[in-house]
Order: sequence, then structure tokens, then C-alpha cells
Amino acid sequence: MRVHIGGDHAAFDLKVHLVRHLLEQGHDVVDHGPEWLDADDDYPVAVLRAATGVRADEGSLGVVLGGSGNGEQIAANKVLGIRAALAWSVETARLSREHNDAQVVSVGARMHTLDEAAAIVDAFLAARFTGEDRHRRRLAMVERYEDHGELPPVIASEG
Repeated sequence: MRVHIGGDHAAFDLKVHLVRHLLEQGHDVVDHGPEWLDADDDYPVAVLRAATGVRADEGSLGVVLGGSGNGEQIAANKVLGIRAALAWSVETARLSREHNDAQVVSVGARMHTLDEAAAIVDAFLAARFTGEDRHRRRLAMVERYEDHGELPPVIASEG
């Protein structure tokens, strides 16, 4: 599988570790940076390139990395058509694919050991969207809002 990866200085060591880990597993890794440790770099530079790479490369997935993963997830979600999930466990990574059909996972390097982060990424890459009607319906609501600004209808409660 092709995996687009990018991050910032806070996750530089994790990115290097994950690139090596993913290559050893046979993945085709596209490293969007950073190429060296720069304490003043800005995460949108590599993260937006990684998310854009996923959008342009059908069937690929992405990994974005930072100190907490929050800013990286927010940035990746600004790329039209990308669903990025902040994962803090193997289960949240798996569910982001199974229920939300996320194409990008965000991981906080300051929140996990290298091995924990690798397990989160592995779970994300291994999981598949279930395609259940309820998940498709919910994703369609989000897509209609993203494409047309259309809010889902409010369902009146009984009582």
C-alpha cells in the first residue's frame, strides 16, 4: 500500500521510525518531510502535502504526525475530501477506518512511545471500512455539507 507521511519537528524521530517500519513491512512510503530536524518548522508544510498526496493518489492512505497530533489532524481535514482522525489507541485507529472511512491518521509523538505509535499506524492501515448503511448515511451527510453547505435535517423527537 502507498502511504503518504508528513509531520513536524516534534515528531521528527517518530516519522523516521515509521518510515523505516513501514518500508520493512513492504509499504510504498512517500515521505513529505521534514527531511531534517528544524525546531522552528511549521507542521502545515508537510501535513498538507501528505493529505493532498492521499487525495490525489486513489487507494493510498496517510499518516500525519506532530507533538499532540491535534493541529496535524485539523490541517489534514482542510484538504477537500480528506477525513483525518486523531488516534490515541489501536482501537481508535481501527474504528476511524471501519466506521468513518478515514484516509489519514494523526498521531501525537509526545503521547506515545515509538512502538505504541507504530501499533496505532499498523491498526489504521490494516483496517477496512465496513460499508454499513449507517456509516455510509453519516458520511453522506458530512459530504453534502462539505460540498454544498447543506445541514442534515433535524429529526423531531417524540414526546
